[in-house]
Amino acid sequence: MAATINTYLSFRDTAGEAMDFYRSVFGGELQRSTFAEYQVSEDPAEQGKVMHSMLTTPSGQVLMAADTPNSMEYSAPSGHSLSISGDDEAELRGYWEALSGSGSVIVPLAESPWGDSFGMCLDRFGVTWMVNIAGSPAAGQDAPAAAPVDVTGEATGV
Repeated sequence: MAATINTYLSFRDTAGEAMDFYRSVFGGELQRSTFAEYQVSEDPAEQGKVMHSMLTTPSGQVLMAADTPNSMEYSAPSGHSLSISGDDEAELRGYWEALSGSGSVIVPLAESPWGDSFGMCLDRFGVTWMVNIAGSPAAGQDAPAAAPVDVTGEATGV
């Protein structure tokens, strides 16, 4: 199996609510296990906490999350953003509306200097999202060519 990099978010008692929200935004299948199921805490107050959850979207993207145990220090997310990009404007604007709608807008979704539409928001769970909707090439310009790929699937010439 090839290695993958997935986003894994940490919360303080709101992982279940956050993952339900993200499933409502992105769709897909949500799996969830609690501290009680894994028997990782004897504290009755922690039995319902989310030990591990994984949302797999219809397009195959994976978002994971868990609640932080009471015995561990928790810091709200900072210093990073989750980025969603593509060229399906209706789909991406839908994500933007859902994520920013109950949170706060940092950078309004609007045409950017690089020609795409871009926006940044903080959702109601404190997670920063960037949405980039690919624009059309300016008149007289061709779309950038994809990097050449050899038969092994490795990019060449980059």
